[in-house]
Amino acid sequence: MKLNKLGGSLLFRIAVAIVLGVLTSFVAPVWLGRIFATFNGLFGNFLNFFIPVLIFALVAPAIAGLGRGAGKWLGITVGIAWGSTIIAGLLAYAVAHFSYPGLLGDQVLNTNVADIDEGALDPYFTVDMAPPFEVMTALLLSFCLGVAMTQVKSDNLYQVTKELEGVVTKVIWGFIIPLLPIYIFGMFLDLGMNGNLTGVLVAFAKVLLLAVVMTILYLILQYVVAGAVAGRNPFTSLKTMMPAYFTALGTSSSAAAIPVTLESAKKNGISGPVAGFVVPLCSVIHLSGSMIKLTLYAFAIIHLTGMDVSFGKAMGFMFMLTIMMIAAPGVPGGAVMVAAGLLSDMMGFDDSMVALMIAAYIAIDSVGTAANVTGDGAIALVVNRFNRGDA
Repeated sequence: MKLNKLGGSLLFRIAVAIVLGVLTSFVAPVWLGRIFATFNGLFGNFLNFFIPVLIFALVAPAIAGLGRGAGKWLGITVGIAWGSTIIAGLLAYAVAHFSYPGLLGDQVLNTNVADIDEGALDPYFTVDMAPPFEVMTALLLSFCLGVAMTQVKSDNLYQVTKELEGVVTKVIWGFIIPLLPIYIFGMFLDLGMNGNLTGVLVAFAKVLLLAVVMTILYLILQYVVAGAVAGRNPFTSLKTMMPAYFTALGTSSSAAAIPVTLESAKKNGISGPVAGFVVPLCSVIHLSGSMIKLTLYAFAIIHLTGMDVSFGKAMGFMFMLTIMMIAAPGVPGGAVMVAAGLLSDMMGFDDSMVALMIAAYIAIDSVGTAANVTGDGAIALVVNRFNRGDA
């Protein structure tokens, strides 16, 4: 019975998928890699199509369910998420500034290198799946509709949004969740067969370790603060969120992890409306883990190339980055893609430096995404505590 229960655990299936993906990559023929590359391409395109629908379907009724205080809670949640992201960037900058002279020493990075080949296995075919509307459109529409329903008595419209929420939830658990382990298997199979991870890890091994440690320490800090506010054991709460952490670690997608994050948040005692409001919203606007990794890698390249970047320029870069990263939620590697323009325009990165930054970031994108997603649970604890106090 216990074995059956373990086998049915999403966390267990994800762990098995990761291990099998890595092991299979050593012996898999190219045609098998291309089959899974095709599946992952189709599944990823579907996620991109479904993300705006999912956000609208979950956020609008969740805001309405919060009652007349929804407008206030929207502002509070956005403020907490943005504050968490910028604090993460400032801490990463401080760590880089004080540790890199000793950690990286006199190492020099030669940016005069050939174009970096992502080495992705080509899928047999692709199918474009244009989303019905943009993510920001979905957010704005759900905000406006949800807040309006708290001010105007509209039982029929609220019932429609609740029914849409039920349909979307059914798609999530009936289609997306069962396919997640296959998607994760394909991700790790692709990384192993391409061999693009090894070179990056050799070049940035120290920064990689620093990034992993810092994201974990920042998660602990988030839950210690959230636990103090909510009156809950921070380590128990963090442990409850581990399925969300490993889902994001395997998929590199905060959107793909939303259903698991929602369930984990509810197990932490967070009410359904608050979880349904905070988790999808924070999957878009709370990017503390991505901020830590981007900052550490950007300033590693700056240190290794001998560039001179003032504190003011670094602050401007981080503040702009917190805004621009919202444009790429739930997309593996999306944060560094939207950061590429800032790296060139504000930091003076040339094409080779930007290419190196992208390759290094994408290779371990899931570490930052996992921290983003798990940190959403800490924000939900805080919002739930204050919302309960106002009830």
